[in-house]
Amino acid sequence: MECVIVKNITKVYGKEKKTAVDNVSFSVNKGELFGLIGPDGAGKTSIFRILTTVLLPDGGEASIDGLDVVKNFKEIRSTIGYMPGKFSLYQDLTIEENLNFFATLFGTTIQENYDLIKDIYIQIEPFKDRRAGKLSGGMKQKLALCCALIHKPNVLFLDEPTTGVDPVSRKEFWEMLKRLKKQNITIIVSTPYMDEANLCDRIALIQDGKILQMDTPQNIIKSYPDPLFAVKANNMHKLLPFLTEYPERKGSYAFGEYAHFSFNGNPDVAALEKYLKAKGLDNIEIKNADVTIEDSFIKLLS
Repeated sequence: MECVIVKNITKVYGKEKKTAVDNVSFSVNKGELFGLIGPDGAGKTSIFRILTTVLLPDGGEASIDGLDVVKNFKEIRSTIGYMPGKFSLYQDLTIEENLNFFATLFGTTIQENYDLIKDIYIQIEPFKDRRAGKLSGGMKQKLALCCALIHKPNVLFLDEPTTGVDPVSRKEFWEMLKRLKKQNITIIVSTPYMDEANLCDRIALIQDGKILQMDTPQNIIKSYPDPLFAVKANNMHKLLPFLTEYPERKGSYAFGEYAHFSFNGNPDVAALEKYLKAKGLDNIEIKNADVTIEDSFIKLLS
């Protein structure tokens, strides 16, 4: 059952008429963990603000649980949870005061929906009298998530929730999302981190306000059309331009400690190695590479 439906949404900003969201359409099923994946400036936040009724679209329509985001904005605000990318809770209030404030806004109490937030709250409860502005990034993240959940929303919007958070807290956060998903809460998360895409049920890859591809992470990886190779040599600074100049090159780019490379035609690893040696490179390593979401995204941009 579809609970979030977006049809041809467009958003344009400023006198220059910069298009931030360009005719975007997608739907999210009830209980699904859906990821909007793309770099900064791709349009993710604008889409989230439209769906959470903070921003009006310039074209198209969207609905949540059958409620129109423009006509029924008041009803929607009571049924969704929204965690914006920037920490937006009250810095001078304590953890407990922030939670009580947001619970009161929605006409509930911490105790009423404690079962929903308890796995998250017990991690920050020992610091409940600490002001929010004095919390670490990971603790701020957990507090913001508790405040977004305190009224037991049907749909939870998380806009780049792990940006600027340490790797351990990032892992903990996604484990919390898995537990929330089991409670049949629909979760829509945006992130610039391609590795987090694999933790979603389905994803939409977005760039320049347009959705490039939408499917399960596994299907997107499977659809990658070419054999992919990882290449390394003693001088990586020189390797990349040499790969770019290779006559049978289809694509190449830096990828961690390797360069990822695809051939234009049948792969001839021996010929590529011979070419690189002729360019004066040593310690050449060429091996098959596992395709990732990041590889798929780069391919869609080429």
